[in-house]
Amino acid sequence: MDLYEHQARELFEAHGIVVPRAGITDSPERAREIARALGGRAVVKAQVRTGGRGRAGGVCVAADPPAAEEAARHILGMDIKGHTVGTVMLAEPCDVEREFYVSYVLDRAAGRFVAVASAEGGTEIEQVAAERPEAVARIPVDPAAGVNTATAVRIADAAGLPPQTVDTLAAGVNTATAVRIADAAGLPPQTVDTLVRLWQVLVREDALLVEVNPLARTADGRIVALDGKVTLDDNARFRHPGRGDAHATGSDPLEVRAAAKGLNYVRLDGEVGVVGNGAGLVMSTLDAVAGRGARPANFLDIGGGASARVMADGLAVVLSDPGVKSVLVNIFGGITACDAVADGIVRALDEVRLTKPLVVRLDGNNAARGRALLDARAHPLVEQATTMDGAAHRAARLATAASTAA
Repeated sequence: MDLYEHQARELFEAHGIVVPRAGITDSPERAREIARALGGRAVVKAQVRTGGRGRAGGVCVAADPPAAEEAARHILGMDIKGHTVGTVMLAEPCDVEREFYVSYVLDRAAGRFVAVASAEGGTEIEQVAAERPEAVARIPVDPAAGVNTATAVRIADAAGLPPQTVDTLAAGVNTATAVRIADAAGLPPQTVDTLVRLWQVLVREDALLVEVNPLARTADGRIVALDGKVTLDDNARFRHPGRGDAHATGSDPLEVRAAAKGLNYVRLDGEVGVVGNGAGLVMSTLDAVAGRGARPANFLDIGGGASARVMADGLAVVLSDPGVKSVLVNIFGGITACDAVADGIVRALDEVRLTKPLVVRLDGNNAARGRALLDARAHPLVEQATTMDGAAHRAARLATAASTAA
């Protein structure tokens, strides 16, 4: 469950992390009042569970309360990657001196968390990692040990983050020395302290991801979380009664639609729709698509029983995403054989109007028979691949071609 930025901000503040003063509203007139309470100037930010708000015009700086009202009126109702803006957050502007990136994310394959940090925040961290991987530090975190001061020092050192913004500590000493000086003076090194507190957010709130971009050093020497992204573990909702209900309003409409059909669907920001049977296979398929230079548009695990009904519902949801340019169905036949899955696809094609190319890869039990069923259907927008990598390559090329043509 992804939180809105203002919800992540509330969690940060509750755990002692410095955040700008802010307020949220769904009313332009109320935005004017909030801006006035913040001192006049305000950063007006669309509240949607997706990235790219700034490029879409969903973030702007208002010089005064009337400008804040006008900005809120413009942003409210805006469509950002299929998400309609229902609320805006107005935050107090900060005089930023430098920006950093920090996150803790679950590494399922390794069975541990990873701290990802960079001295170059405020930009697309994926682009930084791809072009200059040395600029992004990845520090494994033992979930049993967690992040204490010593671990936070290692993270700060590895990423080149400042341990302390007080000039007397920052001049001429390394991180460990600055920490000892600060401890002796009873003054916590702000970056290290923030790293520890962010870990506490992750553990105490049962999160799978805690991200701050940017984590800023201001001109007055504070370390401030200017933006936040938090993903909570749905399996731990019982430990946080009411939270799920409180955050349900405004969920992605396709995710709501899929949930009503009993589908395990998560919407992403890409152009290649992905359907598979089994969470591990779907995750591998997402990686294969990304490895071919495209972006997955969703995660959809149809499970072991890929019936015609399930396949039809799944394809209908995936094809409803306006960002999808091609669809990749990757199936490994086991208890449910590939010919049964292929029959489900054929039946689904009779119910769902296919308007985008569909690449199907069948492997495992009765794969040859399943491929024959699809060949016999001979749908002009359906083609097959024999390997996952080949299917990902083809789906990526089709999506690129469709995007270029558009």
